[in-house]
Amino acid sequence: MKFPFKLAGNKRFDVVGFGTNAVDYLIRVPEYPSPYSKIELADYTLLAGGEIASTTVGLRRLGMKTAYIGRFGDDKEGDFGLRTLRDEGVNVEFAEQIAGAQTQIAFIVVDVSNGERTVIWKRDEKLAYAPENAPLEFVGETKIFHATPHDALACARMAIAAKAGGALVSIDIDNLFDGVLEMIPLVDIFLASAEFPEKLVGLKNKKDALREIKSRFGCPIVGMTLGAEGSLILCENEFIETRGLAVPNGCRDTTGAGDAFRVGFLYGLLKGESVEEAARTANAVAALKCRELGARTALPDEKELREMLELF
Repeated sequence: MKFPFKLAGNKRFDVVGFGTNAVDYLIRVPEYPSPYSKIELADYTLLAGGEIASTTVGLRRLGMKTAYIGRFGDDKEGDFGLRTLRDEGVNVEFAEQIAGAQTQIAFIVVDVSNGERTVIWKRDEKLAYAPENAPLEFVGETKIFHATPHDALACARMAIAAKAGGALVSIDIDNLFDGVLEMIPLVDIFLASAEFPEKLVGLKNKKDALREIKSRFGCPIVGMTLGAEGSLILCENEFIETRGLAVPNGCRDTTGAGDAFRVGFLYGLLKGESVEEAARTANAVAALKCRELGARTALPDEKELREMLELF
């Protein structure tokens, strides 16, 4: 099935991302601890993450031109997080460090036995964007505007400006935020975590929930990630179900697997693939990401992705 829209041509960027960045403290434990217990950790490490920052990095590794718009604190974590984007070749002209703010951090507990993770995070209110200070300059220069709606009203202003410039709007959403109902009707590609559609429309059945989102908000592509089970996507009143792919040499960490899925899906769209093939590509990128600890460590380059797709 073809995507139900066309990409704009002659743009400076393939994807401009707006939203979350984070510095992740990853703590590996032999098994997830039960309440009131004590457990010795296997090891821990500090790595860069955040949904949108990681997605721009993943697309850059696959040869796409990307930019990141977002805020860091002026602390050592912010210095580190911003440097990781520059080192990957992501444009950060409209990323900034806010005086006196703390960079968003996450403590991520990773179960060594299966690679599953639990995220404990905190975002400083000083990092938030008000609608009136949303940076609009970049979003007319991209084919796709990809965002998390933590600052939903600012995000909506940017989405309107992006669409006026011919861009498609893609959203990575897993929670309800103030103003998000104003953002969703602007979205062309709605990809959520498995639990979110029920939160949004109150329907347990996955297909019913996706149908209701499409009907209520008018998003052309509506879908959800399903972890190891793959994904479920609704396009043109037809459901596309794709299976998850086996992680080469076993899953070490699922942190950022959803971000990696979106990397693959947007990459497939940008490369002119069908919706089915873009979803398959998305599952391949997510599987490859899970090879190593951290949201970005094992995000693939084009050669690795091609080799993975040839196996399945």
